[in-house]
Amino acid sequence: MEDRIKMKRNNNLLTGADIFFECLKREKVEYIFGYPGGAVLKLYEHLYDVDFLKHILVRHEQGAVHAAEGYAKASGKVGAVLVTSGPGATNTVTGIADAYMDSVPIVVFTGQVSSHLIGNDAFQEADIIGITRPITKHNFLVRDVRELASTIRKAFYIASTGRPGPVVVDLPKDVIASKCEFVYDEEVDIRGYKPTYKGHSNQIKKAAEVISKAKRPLLYVGGGVIMSNGSNELALFARENKLPVTMTLQGLGAFPGTDELSLGMLGMHGTYWANRAVDSCDVLVSLGARFDDRVTGKVDTFATGAFKIHVDIDPTAIDKNVVVDLPIVGDVKHILAELASEIPAPPDTSEWLAQINAWKDECPLTYEDNDGRLRTEYVIEKISEKTKGEAVIVTDVGQHQMWTAQHYKYNNPRSNLTSGGLGTMGFSLPASIGASFAVKDRPVISISGDGGFQMNIQELTTAVANKLPLKIFIINNTFLGMVRQWQELFHKEKYSFTDLGSSNPDFVKVGEAFGIESYSTDNPKDVGSLLDKAFSVKDRPFLIEFKVVKEDMVFPMIPSGASISDMMVNRLNPKRMT
Repeated sequence: MEDRIKMKRNNNLLTGADIFFECLKREKVEYIFGYPGGAVLKLYEHLYDVDFLKHILVRHEQGAVHAAEGYAKASGKVGAVLVTSGPGATNTVTGIADAYMDSVPIVVFTGQVSSHLIGNDAFQEADIIGITRPITKHNFLVRDVRELASTIRKAFYIASTGRPGPVVVDLPKDVIASKCEFVYDEEVDIRGYKPTYKGHSNQIKKAAEVISKAKRPLLYVGGGVIMSNGSNELALFARENKLPVTMTLQGLGAFPGTDELSLGMLGMHGTYWANRAVDSCDVLVSLGARFDDRVTGKVDTFATGAFKIHVDIDPTAIDKNVVVDLPIVGDVKHILAELASEIPAPPDTSEWLAQINAWKDECPLTYEDNDGRLRTEYVIEKISEKTKGEAVIVTDVGQHQMWTAQHYKYNNPRSNLTSGGLGTMGFSLPASIGASFAVKDRPVISISGDGGFQMNIQELTTAVANKLPLKIFIINNTFLGMVRQWQELFHKEKYSFTDLGSSNPDFVKVGEAFGIESYSTDNPKDVGSLLDKAFSVKDRPFLIEFKVVKEDMVFPMIPSGASISDMMVNRLNPKRMT
């Protein structure tokens, strides 16, 4: 195929709106999440007759971006968003920042006032390029219709290659209406942007030798393994060499949670044994993870006895938070395959695995379950049992997010969708809507706290309008639970503005008002039957409110800025590690 394709329609030049949709067609965009407004009316006029993609009308522009994130995370494709100028564009900012922190490939198209009015404080004008510059991988203001096609092509390329991320394309009204010859670039060549995919062979060989000689090796797996579609390579590498695997919040699902080599999540609310393994390992292999503060705690006490190997496609992530001994820049999927072929002999990890199992026995994940009251951990365990680890779980932010990470056993990548870096309350509901368009053969479950659920509650309409078989579960402890936990532990039990109990709505009535079959329970004996009822519904949303104990806290917990050795495992014995 020729590198550049020229096209005319009926011997006439194409408008910017024609070009916009022709580009989306060539980028194989299936869904675009959006909300119309004055600056993009020409695009919506054309959209009326477009048949190759489906526009999903959200009820708030933040919801559109989170939906695109959910679609992208679940599918591995680029999510697309279309909104108008001014407030339409600024309403996307939180979602864009969320995608930037979690490296999610989305392209956000924002309408803009006509070019000659930019900078004049015109009606519904906002400098979305300036606003989003710090929170995008790149952004574009299209000044000339002749640059539109190449800009859109670059936007999708930049969003999806290297370390993925959000790209904003700002579209002035006059550019959308102007005409030119359509030229489409099959190949993209951007000066200064050349992602590295293959690792340095000498570095890979050295890493293989170090791993082979290790006595206490540990694989520290982040979301980069999932983004690179490297889960199969990871499983083969870990199992062939008997290497224990611990995962970040975004890395959950990269390796099966039921595998005997899986240690679950590490970090602030990670398992006791995973954090003990980090503290005691002699070789730590970071795969597509960035050593963020929720993992490392106090940096100068993090894995001090370990030889650290860091594999990442983003060279700026190397030595950013933790100085490593052996960096390898490249795509983790390819590097894992090369590492596997270079290992001279598997390390002997039998004693090391026995020690890790002893730590599991010493401090398992437990919770009180003999007083007849409903607890989140029990709900999550029942969801995990009912779905056999095969569901797509979309969590919001807070205690329920951490309990889900601890107690749901993910079997597949792209099954744990959550807001990690930015920690955006209100993420779950719209993101689960996006995931529902990407995943047709497995249940999609939205789990939110009572606080976060209300932040994008308007998107219940989007779920109903599209007849999505979405399971919406609300964990209601009548508090901003995680904030309450910190207030109890570190702020003299002054529960300042975190008690929602007196102002929360009746969530069953709310669900029914949106046309959703809804139930509520505070009885553990009802959980199984309600879940069965929810999973039997295949053609519409279903809502369950679980009223849980408000005082419960998430343990283990490493206080912010503390060392792994300061891990708190419960209220009565807060410092278990020695």
